[in-house]
Amino acid sequence: MSTATTTEVVSRTGEVLKPKKHKGRTIGSVVIALGIAFILVYCLAPFYWMIVSALRQPTEGRSTELIPSPISVENFIAVFDPSNHFARALLNSLIVAGGTTVLVLVLGVFGAYALARLDFRGKVLVMFLIVATSMFPVVTLVVPLLKLFSGGFPWFPFNWINTYQAMILPTISFALPLAVWNLNAFFRQLPVELEQAAMIDGTTRFGAFTRVILPLAAPGVFTTAIITFIAAWNEFLIALTMVNAPLMQTANVAISKFTGISQFDTPYGTKMAAGVIVTVPLIIMVLLFQRRIIGGLAAGSVK
Repeated sequence: MSTATTTEVVSRTGEVLKPKKHKGRTIGSVVIALGIAFILVYCLAPFYWMIVSALRQPTEGRSTELIPSPISVENFIAVFDPSNHFARALLNSLIVAGGTTVLVLVLGVFGAYALARLDFRGKVLVMFLIVATSMFPVVTLVVPLLKLFSGGFPWFPFNWINTYQAMILPTISFALPLAVWNLNAFFRQLPVELEQAAMIDGTTRFGAFTRVILPLAAPGVFTTAIITFIAAWNEFLIALTMVNAPLMQTANVAISKFTGISQFDTPYGTKMAAGVIVTVPLIIMVLLFQRRIIGGLAAGSVK
């Protein structure tokens, strides 16, 4: 052959034969692209509609135009009206989500490490019970928790209604099993020889855990912290049930109780603006730490 190209083949008769295109691969690429586009539209369309509705004028709350005209920020101003107590609600959400995340990490780290490293009777049963507790629907536990926190049992004479602990403790009970499960996978993939070497050098098991194992498991701890914070920030039913004082409500509960000019008026624009304010911080946090989140989840699934 006299030609030097690698994309053409010359037959015995001197005819140039072009390589056959893989139609299957082309069709597969198109299907994948269409699937990704559908998922993006399906996930982003509600958020886009929320932003568009928030940027409309308050009198155009029921408008169906895809682009607001004219653009207005009156709904965002109305969100922080003193009667809504929304600034205090954001602070309450931050306290509840932050407190839940800190306590879940402390309890989850020690619980996951014990299940990953210690050998004791009933270890499998304990792990099974931890996972099983996350299967109970929240709605089935709201009424017993409400009676408990309102002092309805003689052995618990504390009235925790309208307090932070009434929202934090139930949220911990639902977030902790997932944290233990995720962190247990991280601790199990770390070699036991690291702790043994540290203990041979004179440190205790707790010292080996805090100085050697915990820094190596930092990606898993960070990922668990973000997932827990998002779950606690979005929690609604527990906060709605345990709190009725306006100054103690979280942001999600406060949004659900926004009122319009009259009793029968629904402030769509104001609620959409409040939804944007609550959602944007989470989106920014996920975008900033998406590599850590994905890397932490992948590292915990591969041994």
